[in-house]
Amino acid sequence: MGLKNYWKKRGFEETKEPKGQEKKSDGNVYVIQKHQATHLHYDLRLEMDRVLKSWAVPKTPPIEKGVKRLAVQVEDHSIEYADFEGKIPEGQYGAGTVEIWDKGQYILKERDEKKLVFEIKGIKLKGDYCLVRLKGRNWLFFKK
Repeated sequence: MGLKNYWKKRGFEETKEPKGQEKKSDGNVYVIQKHQATHLHYDLRLEMDRVLKSWAVPKTPPIEKGVKRLAVQVEDHSIEYADFEGKIPEGQYGAGTVEIWDKGQYILKERDEKKLVFEIKGIKLKGDYCLVRLKGRNWLFFKK
């Protein structure tokens, strides 16, 4: 996907969100940001292909096995976005408060078009997790 859609949706002269660029970090960044926009949701982000692949999760992320959450794939974000916390101003895409809910590293174990398996090494989430594509941009996010 790349960052073109991310850049197109934002007015960087109005928001403190980082514009960023496609690049590799020092490790496999994992972050979940709690985003109080029109509706409260959580943004799961995994560093892949020099960007943060991103999914909006409408409910609290799954901490225990057996809990499954819808995860809607959204536009890629810059690696720098993993450190972003703050308020996106009214009138801007995603207006509302963003705070880091969990952060750490992850280890990719399996990846294809329909499934991602990875180990999360965060503060709140730890262990093996899956993202399984349902249809279109919809995925299922759960702990193995």
